[in-house]
Amino acid sequence: MNTLLVLLLIAMIAVVGVLIFGLIAMAKGGEFNRKYGNKMMRWRVAIQAFAVVLIVIFVIAASQQG
Repeated sequence: MNTLLVLLLIAMIAVVGVLIFGLIAMAKGGEFNRKYGNKMMRWRVAIQAFAVVLIVIFVIAASQQG
């Protein structure tokens, strides 16, 4: 259970990190945004989906223990 919680926290921090990087790329604009902006938003969606799956697994595991 603790390992799952740590993985979930890492995934959530990764989502925020990638989101911030993507927002910076958009704000900076120009060539930097064309090169990294769309890639970072796709990464955010993928990591966010992974985080949601971990949340579901965590809730199921917690309900099984209780």
